[in-house]
Amino acid sequence: MQTLVRRFGLFLAVAASLIAFVALPAPPAQAAEVLLSQGKAATASSAEGPFDARNAVDGDPGTRWSSAFTDPQWIQIDLGSSAKISRVTLNWEAAYGKAFRIEVSDNAQEWTVVHQTTTGTGGTQSLAVTGTGRYVRMYGTQRSTQYGYSLWEFQVYGTDGSGGTGTLLSYGRTGAASSSQTDQNCWECTPARAFDRDPASRWATSTTTGWTDPGWISVDLGATAQISKVVLQWDPAYAKSFQIQVSPNGQDWTPIYSTTSGTGFKQTLAVSGTGRYVRMYGTERATPYGYSLWEFQVYGTGGDPLPAPPLPSDPANPPRLVWSDEFDGAAGNKPDASKWRADPGTGQNGELEYYTDQRNAAMDGSGHLVMEARKEATAGSSCPSDPLSGSTTCQYTSARMNTGASFQFTYGRVEARIKVPKGNGLWPAFWMMGADFLTGRPWPYNGEVDIMEILGKDVKTAYSTVHAPAYNGGGGIGSPYKLPQSADFSADFHTWAADWNSKGITLSLDGQTVFTLDKEQVEQTRGPWIFDHPHYMILNLAVGGDWPGPTDATTPFPARMLVDYVRVYQ
Repeated sequence: MQTLVRRFGLFLAVAASLIAFVALPAPPAQAAEVLLSQGKAATASSAEGPFDARNAVDGDPGTRWSSAFTDPQWIQIDLGSSAKISRVTLNWEAAYGKAFRIEVSDNAQEWTVVHQTTTGTGGTQSLAVTGTGRYVRMYGTQRSTQYGYSLWEFQVYGTDGSGGTGTLLSYGRTGAASSSQTDQNCWECTPARAFDRDPASRWATSTTTGWTDPGWISVDLGATAQISKVVLQWDPAYAKSFQIQVSPNGQDWTPIYSTTSGTGFKQTLAVSGTGRYVRMYGTERATPYGYSLWEFQVYGTGGDPLPAPPLPSDPANPPRLVWSDEFDGAAGNKPDASKWRADPGTGQNGELEYYTDQRNAAMDGSGHLVMEARKEATAGSSCPSDPLSGSTTCQYTSARMNTGASFQFTYGRVEARIKVPKGNGLWPAFWMMGADFLTGRPWPYNGEVDIMEILGKDVKTAYSTVHAPAYNGGGGIGSPYKLPQSADFSADFHTWAADWNSKGITLSLDGQTVFTLDKEQVEQTRGPWIFDHPHYMILNLAVGGDWPGPTDATTPFPARMLVDYVRVYQ
């Protein structure tokens, strides 16, 4: 649902000269080989008891993956993005592969062999390979023993798709700052928030002492590192002039990047420097407010990096059905309690209904879920004043339900076939909410994806919108769209879908794309993308509210929203 809540928080060069008798052309720069696989998502064809695939990428030589005792078996790593692979190291347990292949893939479906052998030796094998892909797999075809395949470590080295900018070194490391904000507008906005790889939390300078120049934030990488890239995801309170500095001791600083024309939003800076500490040192604010960063990420080699949680894997290509409800129950049956939980109570946004505990939702016996809004008062409830009766007791009941307790997921194709009602004040919706909302994280920091919203007063127009801390309520990113020839959405069923992956979200109606959200573009023009984590689905039929407006004497009751099916593919 579009929630009209406003967020009040605000938004060197080193010269050198060389004297030589003969000038020779410089050799081409070579990107440093780095470990790409540690802490990334890993899956396998099988696992023996607790020895699952994650143990082979955790950097701990005392934990291992072990397979079932059959051929073939495999283990694969999702690097999170395409990379140039230069070396694979296999640290085998006694149960090693005699015949196996190393393969790479862009989609985990079509694989290219970059190394193969029928004379595997076990022990530690360091294999020079050449290939490009997001996924890397060891595919074993012949075991050396009667047991399975077992690896203490499966390490992939190379350079990432941005040209070898290295490992994320700053995650979870200790930060410091010139000041920090902690108040009702930005609670505990400490330096650590910029290094947690959580794009919905931020550091900000203090409102009482930090809205001045200069202002800074630094990170201790734990050991000396070679810095190759810095990523800054700014809040609207950004730096117009700033430096990126490095230091061996946190006291003596050397600039490795400087600008007087900072752009805000997301800045990816190619840099080169060596130090244990890295600092953003702002000298001129772009606004009257302070300095604030959602993320401050440092990449390179060395340091003492902490493994970041693995990034989610993209859906398979083609995706497979992983969850569905076809609503095929007998007439009068309630929604499947193993899939849907009622969400009773009053609505937000100035709505006038009281959501019941599934009393307003049932099957119709023809393969549809019926969500019904009725004109009936709920004793003891409290709603905004009803424009028809003047009562502040909720004068309408309706249905709202979600999958939060039974099914949460990251990425996939989310699809529903729905017929909406028509009438002033009606507000049907199919949407997703970030699952951390259920554990207390306030909206909009959890992220909201409105796949379909329609206002009953204008059933010729549908809306798809996303909401995040930097763009929410009336400032959410979305687009209205209409059926061809200005047809009426309430006249028939239509299929709304969201195709959601690590690159963004594509929203469609009846198989036709209506709106595309590109993650990188959003980060560079609107603010952080906060949708790469588990969400759950919601269906509801609201009555009244700030956006659709009130009901009137022409609004039909009961009003029915019909759902033919809801499906998720991954």
